[in-house]
Amino acid sequence: MVRSASANSLPRLGDFTTDRRVLMLVAMAVVVGAGGAVAAWLLLRVIALTTNLVWLHTFSVQSLSLAAVKPDAWMVAAPALGGLVIGLMARFGSEKIRGHGIPEAIEAILIGGSRMQPKVAILKPLSSAISIGSGGPFGAEGPIIMTGGAIGSLFAQCFSMSAAERKTLLVAGASAGMTAIFGTPVAAVLLAVELLLFEWKPRSLIPVIGACVVSSALRPLLIGSGALFPFAGHLDLPWWGLFACIGVGVVAGLQSGLLTGLLYKMEDLFGHIPLHWMWWPAIGGLAVGLGGLIEPRALGVGYDIIGDLLNDHIVLSAVVLILLVKSAIWIIALASGTSGGVLAPLLIFGGCAGWLEGQLLPGDHGVWALIGMAAMMGGTMRSPLTAILFAAELTGDFALIGPLLIATSAAYALTVLLLKRSILTEKIARRGQHVVREYSIDPFELLRVSEVMVRNVDTLPAAMPIDEAVSFFSSEARRHKSYPLIDADAQVAGMVARADVLRWRAESPHEGESLFDRVSDRSLTVGYPDEPVSHLADRMVLADIGRVPIVERDTQRLVGLVSRKDLLRIRATAKSTEANRVAFFGRRTSSQSRDEASASGGELAL
Repeated sequence: MVRSASANSLPRLGDFTTDRRVLMLVAMAVVVGAGGAVAAWLLLRVIALTTNLVWLHTFSVQSLSLAAVKPDAWMVAAPALGGLVIGLMARFGSEKIRGHGIPEAIEAILIGGSRMQPKVAILKPLSSAISIGSGGPFGAEGPIIMTGGAIGSLFAQCFSMSAAERKTLLVAGASAGMTAIFGTPVAAVLLAVELLLFEWKPRSLIPVIGACVVSSALRPLLIGSGALFPFAGHLDLPWWGLFACIGVGVVAGLQSGLLTGLLYKMEDLFGHIPLHWMWWPAIGGLAVGLGGLIEPRALGVGYDIIGDLLNDHIVLSAVVLILLVKSAIWIIALASGTSGGVLAPLLIFGGCAGWLEGQLLPGDHGVWALIGMAAMMGGTMRSPLTAILFAAELTGDFALIGPLLIATSAAYALTVLLLKRSILTEKIARRGQHVVREYSIDPFELLRVSEVMVRNVDTLPAAMPIDEAVSFFSSEARRHKSYPLIDADAQVAGMVARADVLRWRAESPHEGESLFDRVSDRSLTVGYPDEPVSHLADRMVLADIGRVPIVERDTQRLVGLVSRKDLLRIRATAKSTEANRVAFFGRRTSSQSRDEASASGGELAL
């Protein structure tokens, strides 16, 4: 009789499941990281080229601020024409280029087996360059995350790899692209963990780190060295400074919730427009152009605005106008389905709010602008650790880690409590997919089979005649669905199900046959008391069985039985650790004690 596991071998257990195959993934991630860095360099060049062609009608790849562009009719027409081109590209190229890129990357990871199409790797950066270059109020981070992810996915698809391994390379490419754009390798790794990987395993984390390191090493050669926004602010907080940081975080959380709500309300309004969605980006572009007539600096990426906020080279009226105008056109343009990132606009929105709050708070206004940026990013994207390190790496100022931690945590807590989903996952949810962004240890990995198995097992003798077995299962007495068969040596000889016996009753005569004669040629899946429940559950799924006998490794004698119901009870017990509240100190009534004792009596030890 064939068993699914060796009776003499213990399962290989350890802190991690990672094996030497991770070395191959690291080597591949090095290639993907280099590709992500090159893609970021190309994207920045194409954005600059498009910007110069649209606004100065010159062929140049030098960065251009739209602050000096004169408001005229072309300022209204250019974003609308850019939106029309993007709509056509999405309609006849790939609909995946619509939006800011991160939700699409998450969808590819969770739903699409981490497989992206080659045309996405080309059309996404091109459409984003057209959008931003024609005045769209977006950043380059979302497109590069999508593009870098596509490079990693396409490279992985050239080899025989699992979906989990493809995901690792997809995220490695996305993180490498973000590292090259902003020069923030640690924040990029944290973004991968908090937002894209949906796990924390060395198998995925080490290759992502490798890709970011390679991208960071290539960045000085391709884009430039040093912090993107050099800043050395100093903040001497009074005793109540802690509450000031919390206040900035709360304001950023409220601002995040308001922007998220308005964005999807606007998206709903676009859904009622009696035109094909291909035309919506042009309508959004028209709104962008009208906003540019009011405040030209609201157009484009706006990195110059971030620099002015941090260094306090801006006036109050300009900050208010930029905050209002850029927020409005960003909401309308993004809701229209055009292409562009959200990170740079979020930094500007949070920075403007923090700078304004700094007028009433002690210290440098630029410091409060930086704190507002991190809080806005952490609260909106639900990635607080990423936001904290991103702000520090972006400016090269690590002295403000404390205030950044406080404000960002406050914004994160507020948005988690106020909003069911983030600005990223709401779009996915509207497409019918639910995303859970909480990580926890699998209770199946913590428990041994001996802790969940039923010990008093009803069995049948393997020598029982078929006729007797038919009578046994046909009686009115309540029977189990299946029983372990025990041979003369008290070992498990097989499993017999009620459905099998009742089927045999309708077959040819079976005089003299025993249960052992019918089941002895079948392979038998067994479990062992000392193995993790996860190992047994995996074998049950592969064999498509609902009940497994548990035997001693040495003697092969039956000691218990595990069914699907026992596995489901583990999940119920794990849930109870979150819901059952017990006070172990203090005065309790006798009825409370009885209720707690009754509740704990049915729980498994986790």
